[in-house]
Amino acid sequence: MNNVIKPFEFATVAEIIVEWAGAARLGEILQTRLRARNALLVTDPGLVKAGVLPPVLFSLREAGFQVTLYDQVQADPQECIVRKATRVAREHHCDMVIGLGGGSSLDVAKLAAVLIPSEQEVQDLYGIGKVSGQRLPLVQIPTTAGTGSEVTNIAILTTGENSKMGVVDRQLYCDLVLLDAQLTLGLPRVHTAAAGIDAMVHAIEAYTGKHKKNPISDALAREALRLISRHLVTACHDGQHREARESVLLGALLAGQAFANSPVAAVHALAYPLGGRHHIPHGLSNALMLVPVLRFNAAVAAPLYAELAAVVGVGGTGNVEQDAQAFIDEMQRIIAASGAPQRLRDVDIQQGDLPVLAHDAMQQTRLLVNNPRKLSEADALQLYQQAF
Repeated sequence: MNNVIKPFEFATVAEIIVEWAGAARLGEILQTRLRARNALLVTDPGLVKAGVLPPVLFSLREAGFQVTLYDQVQADPQECIVRKATRVAREHHCDMVIGLGGGSSLDVAKLAAVLIPSEQEVQDLYGIGKVSGQRLPLVQIPTTAGTGSEVTNIAILTTGENSKMGVVDRQLYCDLVLLDAQLTLGLPRVHTAAAGIDAMVHAIEAYTGKHKKNPISDALAREALRLISRHLVTACHDGQHREARESVLLGALLAGQAFANSPVAAVHALAYPLGGRHHIPHGLSNALMLVPVLRFNAAVAAPLYAELAAVVGVGGTGNVEQDAQAFIDEMQRIIAASGAPQRLRDVDIQQGDLPVLAHDAMQQTRLLVNNPRKLSEADALQLYQQAF
């Protein structure tokens, strides 16, 4: 009876298309899949400035779509961004939403698709399963390889000076994801590193999750980690390397599918206060806290880390503790080789900040419950000190 599969659930998006330069024929792709024809395109000013939009807009309009552009998404978006996007869409009678960009744009697109036809307000959505009614058709096109937001049912908003809130609901799974790695060419090294490490954290925490780990999320997490660990450093050092860019982007999507079903844990819980109080980008926050948390969790998660050691091409001694340590060492090596900052002091965190960060981290109970090892506030402070 030891091999009996425990009951589990797994959900993901309806359709995924992986195609180099696919964004330039988005209209053709959507024409036969959606009846809606009046799109709200959600993106950010950086992509507009980078010249990413013209071929996308041309393709959509050639295929008969009307497009209303909302290009004011900022990093760590606040509620007002979602409200403005929703208002613009209603004024132009949009009947579908396209998210194009990093995790912030994709999260805003999710919430806009829910709110445009709804009487709910954004603050009504926080928590799990609070969305009522049906959302508009939703298409997601990531331009960074990290958050996995394109395939998750989660959206995060900044709700105060130091706080963030999440919306978790099946309605946030989109209808179609287009993975076009050409859109990620030339992404700056530090952004590539932080996003890629973020995706590795998603895979690791999904694989070691305490409650919802399952065979499907495990398989996705392993393949995500294999792809990213092999190609991230190349992508960081050669921003035009097609194979590396494609592999890391696909790995980030697979990791997103994994953690959407087996949620993240202590690395993210300790990373969130770094973003909330000090505005450190989310991926970089995860990179800074990964190795200390791996060392802490190894006391109970060593067998799982030993399995992941084989996935990333290290270990193989047959000794669980040695192989687990080899995995942790390899994660540390990849972070260093990627060029990401490795210490909290490198991003202007002060020693005196650490107790407040530890207190804030303990508020992330939704995440901490998934951690393989119970974490106290004293433990959190010690982990921040190790990362300092």
